[in-house]
Amino acid sequence: MPYEIVIGLEVHLQLNTKSKVFCGCSTNFGSAPNTQTCPVCLGFPGSLPVLNRRALELGAKVAIALNCRIAKKIKFDRKNYFYPDLPKDYQISQFDNPLAQRGKLTVITGETEKDIRIKRVHLEEDTGKLFHQKDASLIDFNRCGIPLLEIVSEPDMNSPEEAYLYLTALKSILEYLDVSDCNMEEGSLRCDANISLRNKGDKELGTKTEIKNMNSFKGVRLALEYEAKRQADLLEKGQRIIQETMLYNAEKGVTEPMRSKEEAHDYRYFPEPDLVPFDFEESLLNAIGKDIPELPEPKKNRFIKNYQLSNYDAAIMASDKNTADYFERCVALYGNPKTVANWLMGDVSAYMRDNNTSIKDLNLKPEHLSSMLKMIDSNIITGKIAKTLLIEVIQTGKDPEILVKEKGLEQISDIGLLEAAAGSVIAENPKSVEDFKNGKDNAIMFLVGKVMQKTKGRANPNKVNEMLREKLKGAK
Repeated sequence: MPYEIVIGLEVHLQLNTKSKVFCGCSTNFGSAPNTQTCPVCLGFPGSLPVLNRRALELGAKVAIALNCRIAKKIKFDRKNYFYPDLPKDYQISQFDNPLAQRGKLTVITGETEKDIRIKRVHLEEDTGKLFHQKDASLIDFNRCGIPLLEIVSEPDMNSPEEAYLYLTALKSILEYLDVSDCNMEEGSLRCDANISLRNKGDKELGTKTEIKNMNSFKGVRLALEYEAKRQADLLEKGQRIIQETMLYNAEKGVTEPMRSKEEAHDYRYFPEPDLVPFDFEESLLNAIGKDIPELPEPKKNRFIKNYQLSNYDAAIMASDKNTADYFERCVALYGNPKTVANWLMGDVSAYMRDNNTSIKDLNLKPEHLSSMLKMIDSNIITGKIAKTLLIEVIQTGKDPEILVKEKGLEQISDIGLLEAAAGSVIAENPKSVEDFKNGKDNAIMFLVGKVMQKTKGRANPNKVNEMLREKLKGAK
C-alpha cells in the first residue's frame, strides 16, 4: 500500500513484589474478590501511601537493562479520571519526571538490526477489575495498587511484525531479569498499541488510534494488521481517521471503537501531594546495576564464540533464560553444542509445541537427554529409535538407559539378522533393485527404509546402506 505504518507500544508490567506499590496488601493472584484491600489502596480519606522500595528497585533494574537514563529525582503525580474500577478517582503515576527516559532495545529483522527507542519507563499503580454481567457490573479491587511498570516506546516500528519482534525481545529481557512472571493470561504483562498511517516519505505522523484488549503477542500482531488495513481503506476512500481507543475482538478478528482517545491534558496531572519527591542515590543504582545478569544479546554472542553456534542457533538458545540454562547443562554433560541445539530446536521443541508446555515444565532432565545422545553416538540406539524414546522418557520420567533395556531397543549388532533382513528386502522389491542397477542411486534409500521397517528402526542405517550396496554390487 502507498502508506507507511507507524507503531508505538505501551507495555504494562506487573512487578514481582509480595506487597502492593503504596500499601502492605498482598499481590497474590487468584484470591477471593476484594480480600486483598485496605484503606490506602481503596482511597479512604486520611490514608497515606508509602512507596514500596522493592518496586522502585525492580523498575530501575529494567530501565538500566534497556539502556535508559535514570532520573536523579523521583516524583509521582496524580492522573485524574473517573471509572468504576478506580476507587480514588485518580491513579498515582508519573508524568513529567518519570523513573527513566531515552533507552533503546535492538531487534533483528531479517538480516538487519534495528534500534527501537524507549521513550520512558515509569512506575504506577494498577486499577481494579470489572466483571460485566447481564444486569450489572461487579468490581474486584484486589488489583488496585498492584505495582506496574509502564515501558513506552517511540513510534519506531513500521510493521506488525516489527512490533511482534520488539515484544518478544522485551519479554526475553524481563524474564532474564526475573522482575515479573510476564503471564499475559493473568494480566502480569499487558500491551496497548498506537498505530497511524502516513504517505511514504512524509515526516509528519498521521492520526493515531490506540488498540487495547490484546492478550497475546500474536493477538497484538493480528490486531495491528487489521487496524492498518482498516485505516488504509478509509484513507483510500478519502475519509478521515478518528483519533480513538479501539478494542480488539479476537473472535471476529476486528478492532472496534471503545471511546475517544484521551490526551495528557484530559487527565489533569498534578504532583502527588502525599508522596514527596526524593533523590535516587548513586550507590543504590550501582548496586542494582551489579545485580543485572547476562542478558540475551551478550549471551548469544558468548554462545557463538564459545560453542561455535551459528547466529541463528545461538539466538534461539539465548532467547529464553530457561532454554539457555538447559542448553548449557546438556553441553556440560554431553559436549557437542550443535547436536544439543539441534535436538532442542527440533524434536524437543516440537513436543513442547504439541503439548503446550515449556522447557521449564518439561519432564526431561538434562541428564536424560544427554544420556540419550551419548547412546546414539555409541551406536547403542539409532536416531530413529531415539525420537520415539524421547517421548517415552518425557512421559515416564525414566532414565533412557533403563527404558532401552526394558523395551529391547538396542541397535541390532547381529550381522546375520541384518543380512537376512537385507536379503528379504532385495527379494521383495525387484523394481527398486532394477532402478539401482540402472544408475538411480536414490533407489538405495528406499531399500534402506524397508530394512529399517523390518528391524523396527533398530538397524544402523549406515551399515544397512553399506550392506545393500555390497550385495547389489555384484548384481550391478
